[in-house]
Amino acid sequence: MSSTPYGGPDRYGQGANGRGSGDSFGSPVPAPQRSASQGFGTAPAGGHGTSAPYAAAPYAAAPVRPPTTISPGTTVPTYGTSVTRAAGNGQGIGIADAAVVMGRVRDAVETIIEGKRAAIDTALVVMLAEGHLLLEDVPGVGKTMLAKALGRAIDCRVNRVQFTPDLLPTDITGVSIYNQATREFEFKQGGIFANIVLGDEINRASPKTQSAMLEAMEERQVSMDGTTHKLPNPFMVIATQNPIEMEGTYPLPEAQRDRFMARIEMGYPSEDAEVKMLQTHGGRHPLDSLTPVTDGATISALIRAITTVYVAPALERYIVQVVAATRRTRDLRLGASPRSSLQLLRASRALAAMSGRDYITPDDVAALAVPVLAHRVLASTEAQLAQRSVDDIIGGCLRSVPIPDRS
Repeated sequence: MSSTPYGGPDRYGQGANGRGSGDSFGSPVPAPQRSASQGFGTAPAGGHGTSAPYAAAPYAAAPVRPPTTISPGTTVPTYGTSVTRAAGNGQGIGIADAAVVMGRVRDAVETIIEGKRAAIDTALVVMLAEGHLLLEDVPGVGKTMLAKALGRAIDCRVNRVQFTPDLLPTDITGVSIYNQATREFEFKQGGIFANIVLGDEINRASPKTQSAMLEAMEERQVSMDGTTHKLPNPFMVIATQNPIEMEGTYPLPEAQRDRFMARIEMGYPSEDAEVKMLQTHGGRHPLDSLTPVTDGATISALIRAITTVYVAPALERYIVQVVAATRRTRDLRLGASPRSSLQLLRASRALAAMSGRDYITPDDVAALAVPVLAHRVLASTEAQLAQRSVDDIIGGCLRSVPIPDRS
């Protein structure tokens, strides 16, 4: 076995799975406490073994990593090869800043959303990976509040679009209006022109309106009357929909759900979290006291920086094998698309950066497999009759793929 690793101890003083010790600024990176269906931390139940499956050999024997933030264009030896790294933007924002900046955003949002760190971290990972998030759950569990709190914690433009059956596509994208004073048509931006767009109850709008929004999500631009209008950067859509009261709604088809990087369920809070919510939010609106802790320019710089997070060739193959396993299993009549592989890679990079590392491990991939893949697949009739959930099926696909070693 050679010494070319995926990770191992680095300058943050962490173990191979890179979580819970600290970051380069000396402030702690909280150890995630998350369920397999909603976030990170452990692999799906019955998966790769212990709650820290990659902390032991062979991943713990790696040499200490060089510093993450280096001068742009500098070539450094990394994992047995040489790669050229960028140090973020010209103002020095790099991978090492991700854990600190996103930690501040997490702490701010947690003052509003009690006991839902897994859902908050998923939203932050999706943001750093330039993806979009789908929130599915029953009414009243904080879906809309999570999106609002995230937008309030970041000093950027936030729009909310309430989807209704009479909502038109031009309400989303914008419309050209004739100005009698100038005798010219002027483009009036729609609700999609914002850094964070909350699409509330997206399944209540017509498929035509849904398609207008989802096209803008994919292309990150709007074309109107032969003119292309770029959407702002960063850009993220957080859409919500309720799994109940389906009368008069238009559920997203699978082809459109595939455009969302991740799907999560909020779930009911614990008893202690709900009591704390009554104590802190019972007399005032929770968002009144929330102030921004970062801005859109910093988030954009972090997004550019995490594209340099290193991915070993064996882990690229591991991601492809995990996704391919969903296409072979008889429990699924529709497996994950090739887009899923790319989204899983991007999300793993974001999670690694938030964990204080500039490389990904199999733990990152395993932790994100369910939220990134589950909404893209369809269970077979046999699996439905056997009452096997999609989350469990994805976990089985993950267990069927050997964990790559460092050779």
